[in-house]
Order: sequence, then C-alpha cells, then structure tokens
Amino acid sequence: MSETMTVDELLGRETTPAALALADGTVYRGRAFGAKTVKSGEVVFNTSLTGYQEIATDPSYAGQIVTMTYTQIGNVGVNGIDDESQKPFLSGFVVKELFDAPSNYRAEGDFDAKLAEAGIPGIAGIDTRALVRRIRDGGAQVGVLSTDPEVQGTDALVELARQAPGLDGVDWVANVTTPTKYDFDEGIWAGVDGQLPRPERPGQELKIVAYDFGVKKNILRLLVEQGFDVTVVPATTPASEALAMNPDGIFLSNGPGDPEAVEGVQPIVRELVQQKPVFGICLGHQILGLALGGKTRKLKFGHHGGNQPGKDLATGRVAICAENHGYAVEAESLRAAGEPVAITHVNLNDETVEGIAHETKPLFSVQYHPEASPGPHDAQYFFTRFREMVERSAAGESVTGAQICGTGDAA
Repeated sequence: MSETMTVDELLGRETTPAALALADGTVYRGRAFGAKTVKSGEVVFNTSLTGYQEIATDPSYAGQIVTMTYTQIGNVGVNGIDDESQKPFLSGFVVKELFDAPSNYRAEGDFDAKLAEAGIPGIAGIDTRALVRRIRDGGAQVGVLSTDPEVQGTDALVELARQAPGLDGVDWVANVTTPTKYDFDEGIWAGVDGQLPRPERPGQELKIVAYDFGVKKNILRLLVEQGFDVTVVPATTPASEALAMNPDGIFLSNGPGDPEAVEGVQPIVRELVQQKPVFGICLGHQILGLALGGKTRKLKFGHHGGNQPGKDLATGRVAICAENHGYAVEAESLRAAGEPVAITHVNLNDETVEGIAHETKPLFSVQYHPEASPGPHDAQYFFTRFREMVERSAAGESVTGAQICGTGDAA
C-alpha cells in the first residue's frame, strides 16, 4: 500500500476538488462537501470541540466561512432538535477531516447532506492549523470557497476574494431576522431517562418581546424556562408596536456582523430603554452599548469558540464561555457618552468589554453566550438575573441593572 494514499482513495470514494482562496493570495486545496457552489465570506476559526451543527445553524455566522480547529467533524451526524435556526446562514465550512458515516442514536442524517440542502459549500482535507495561524497572526480576512470543479483557478479565486465585501458596513441582520412576529413556547430538551429532571419554572408568567437580530433557539428556550411568555419580533419593529403588546421586559438577541451597520435599530432601543427592563446578548449587547452613546470596534480575529474566559468584576469569578463575535464595545466610549454604565464583565484574554449594566435603569447585557449550544453552561445565571429584574420591575420596585449584576447598591 502506498504511504501517500488518502482515506478517500483507501475507501474507493470519488471526490470533487475544492479550493479556499484568501484575499492575501493564499490558496488551500482539498475535497468538496456540501453544496457545489462558490461563496465568499470573512474567514474565521472556532475552537469548540463539539457542536458543529449548532455552530453551522447559528445565524450569527451569516457572511462568514467557519474553520473548525477540532479535526474530526460530522461523526455524530445531525438532527432536528439541535438546530439553532431554521437553516444555516453561514457562507462556508472548513474542516480537517469529515466523517460522512455518522454513528449516534440521535442522528437523523449527515452533515454533508445538511449543508448541501442549505446551499452551503464545505472543504475538507486541508491543513486547518496553517489556516488558523494565518488568521490569528494576520487577522480576519475575506475568502472565497469554491466547490465548483469549473471554478478552481488560483488567480480567479484570489481576485474574487479581493473584490468580495466583508462584514464591515454591511447589515447582515436584514438577511437573518424573522419577517413576521411569532410566539415561542418550546422549552429545553428533556433528555433521556435517568437524567436529572429540569428545574421547575417560576409560577408567575411574565411577558417579554424578543427582538430577533439572528436569535438562537436555545436562548428562546431558556427564556421560556424562566417562565416568560415570549413573542419574537423582526429587528426593525418600531418601539411603539413592541410596547403596544404590553410586555414586562425586552430582550435584544445575538446576530451577525457589524453592529454599527444594523439599520434603524439604535433609535428603537433608545426609546425602549426609557420604559422597560432590557437584557441583551452578543449583538444585542453591542446595540445596547451603541444606543447608550458608546462605540464599537472590529477585533483582529474575533472570539469564536467554547473556551473563552469571562470574568465577573463584581465577584471575581471566571466563567468558561461560549463566544461568537468579531466586534467589541469600547469601554472608554461609554464613559465619554456620560451614561452611568458600569463595566460588569471582561474577557481575560484581551480585556475587552463582555458585560455592562446601567446604574439608574433596569438594563444589562453580556457579550458572550450564556445559552451555550454549544459550550459550557457556566453563564446561564444571566437568564435568572433577567427574570429577577423583570419580576421586580413588574412589581413596581425601583431596580437597576447594576443592582441585579451586583455592581450597585441594593434596592
């Protein structure tokens, strides 16, 4: 047997060539999976060891080509329960080794076919370590992924990458938000016999309106588990319409891309925060920061994965966090805006802002993903904090985000 035979050759599989070209001229070649097409996007890497299906169906990845640092992808297949949205919105998927014969009792299909059905291309068999080092050292850049056998020329692909738009200045939320409002009442997966029972939900049901900037289902599930009656609305729903539903609180969801490019939402949020308790996650956190007069900046290569350290400045505790963002709120800009906002959490890797809380209003937000999916559950307490803040506000108490987050005086 030749030592240079590939796994595909050993198994007698026919393969289609694929190529990933970066704007800096670097080209990686491997085998195609998913859809046969050509797509551009910002190339990022995700350090999660599990959860490729949740990552692929997270709308926050719209406009991005995701590279997994873990080498073996596809081994547990896919299923309907683990989808985080109705379909994948990302531009491409890059892996070292693709398993197309999954083995798991929950599997309903394979990852290759799921991406193909969604029109998303993938490339396998490249040196993902070299690609990650290039992004880490040089910063995120636009790439083009071609699984079309007729579009494989190096010069043409590199030129396409150089001409393709990135994330900056593009409103990607418009591509992923719901077109109409809907009610959501699905709780978390109950698991299998022998697992611990789910916690009992609070008895008093409270109404919240969730703004969909690219919301993940597990966020909505955990809001339901907190006893909320959840109505999801499009990203640009006027504040007057949301308030006419008489909610007890407002939630601002995660989502993709450049927060400053999301059209029309800052005035909406500025109006909402004057009247209702507000909690934001990820892009919702950034939009809340902008609405309070702050600014955001692009990170060199972003935070994408399930092993980021987030420190709670009030307690000193560090949570291992799931993160997916390429922009961050600038602490100095919040201070300069004159709003009484406390920085509640920071990322220990680079000291970027990961949580804020208002000192006079019932508002707080977090940059990372307390709902995980995938990732650790260390930060799920944020949903309990939101429930407490909304409950106390609905009872007529004067409560602030800083009090709820432990950075202000008790009420």
